[in-house]
Amino acid sequence: MNHTAHSAPVARIALVGDRSEAVRSHARIPALLDALRVRDGLDLDAYWIPSVDADEDLTGFDAIWVLPGSPYRSEAGVLAAIRTARESGIPFLGTCGGFQHALLEFARNVCGLTRAGHAENTPDLADEDAVVVPLACSLVGHEGTVDVTPGSRAARLLGTERTPARYHCNYTPNPRHLDLLRAHGLAFTGTDDAGDVRIAELPDHPFFLATLFQPELDGDGTRAHPLITGLATAAVDHARAR
Repeated sequence: MNHTAHSAPVARIALVGDRSEAVRSHARIPALLDALRVRDGLDLDAYWIPSVDADEDLTGFDAIWVLPGSPYRSEAGVLAAIRTARESGIPFLGTCGGFQHALLEFARNVCGLTRAGHAENTPDLADEDAVVVPLACSLVGHEGTVDVTPGSRAARLLGTERTPARYHCNYTPNPRHLDLLRAHGLAFTGTDDAGDVRIAELPDHPFFLATLFQPELDGDGTRAHPLITGLATAAVDHARAR
């Protein structure tokens, strides 16, 4: 393909996760990337990065997307990738497990909760150290709605303050830590009908957004969800600014 014909630069995106045909969202990615290129003129050069390799230098990428598929083979690798995106101003999207680990990374490295952990990775974790805990009721295969904070990045991208959401998870943020995360700058901008946090973002970052739901499962896979299109747009902007 002759990329020089495109007015927008080709942006390099790291897809962080342990790729598996058993993970439905992973199977959706190639068609979504094609749709972004054909429908939106957003050309992404995608590289799958296994979690065990994600602690390598990712600063050469224009976006980092931590995909579902937890427990990851390397928690440390995933956390390193998220930290790189957060500290280096690289556009970031975390979905499902990516959302959970974005909260964990922020708790450890910004809030100073050095013992913070994820109950899926450390089952005997004390509740006061668990930033992510088991759901009372599994959300595997669940569809619901999320109320989005007016004026937030998520609301601007979605163009609405209420959005459908598809889930495939068994873990959720621990409510006892949310105020501390907020106090250090993490904004929770989407909640489900029960008031539980489902979207997080960093307002001062060029693009840092995470959702417990999986926007890549939206629709029939022929058009990217607005949050994914938002990441792709931010990635192309990042590539243009290099």
